[in-house]
Amino acid sequence: MTSTFRPDFGLTAQDYGRHRAGFPPQTVTHLYRHGISFPGKDVLDLGTGTGTLARLFARAGARVTGLDPAAPLLEQARELDREAGVETDYRVGTAESTGLPGGSYDVVTAGQCWHWFDAPRATAEIRRLLRPGGRVVVAHFDWLPLPGNVVEATEELILSFNPAWTLGGGTGLYPRWLTDLATAGFTGIETFSFDLAVPYSPEAWRGRIRASAGVGASLPPDEVERFDEALGRVLGDRFPGEVIQVPHRTWAVVATRGEEDRPARPAR
Repeated sequence: MTSTFRPDFGLTAQDYGRHRAGFPPQTVTHLYRHGISFPGKDVLDLGTGTGTLARLFARAGARVTGLDPAAPLLEQARELDREAGVETDYRVGTAESTGLPGGSYDVVTAGQCWHWFDAPRATAEIRRLLRPGGRVVVAHFDWLPLPGNVVEATEELILSFNPAWTLGGGTGLYPRWLTDLATAGFTGIETFSFDLAVPYSPEAWRGRIRASAGVGASLPPDEVERFDEALGRVLGDRFPGEVIQVPHRTWAVVATRGEEDRPARPAR
């Protein structure tokens, strides 16, 4: 199901690139454990944003293409790549119609973005793009609202400014994506998850939230400014200190393009 809430992350590009924590490096280790290696492989990262997954895979030795509809985010991705000393081929495009040649990739990934896709069209496009036996990875790196913590307080404030926002209260688990992949004929479906705390300064947390779908990507600039000031007051009153430990969960589903997609062998 495609969300009807449609933020524009291009509006948040600077905060997005500066303050949104990327997928942790342990993600690559867990993918190796599930049979997905990167050295010398062709990888396509859909909805790449500022390239947080793409950079991990490039560091791991893959040839990476990153695709996103928001050109300003890709500019941030290129700058972050330069700072990291890696190179990714970033292109503007959508997951449902990439314009890329079929059968060109060993791995196709989607990090923190599947909920924005038209799943039947995106899975069909991924099958077209993957080589036989290729792997798909749908991953998330989510903050966790727990009773009384800074995430719960932040989500309550977002809703008070933006009642149309529907992404709060999450658990970091996405069982529906397994159904999306199974329905599209992917096989060998497996999942993994791990939790960790991400340290933020109060200023960085405010920047992270300005870059979120419910704030900078969907509210008018004056409302973003009012929200940011209100969040600053909440942090000062309820979560004082120089560092805020924000619990996060990394979760992913991996699956394989079925062998039935292999071209038939010519008769002898």
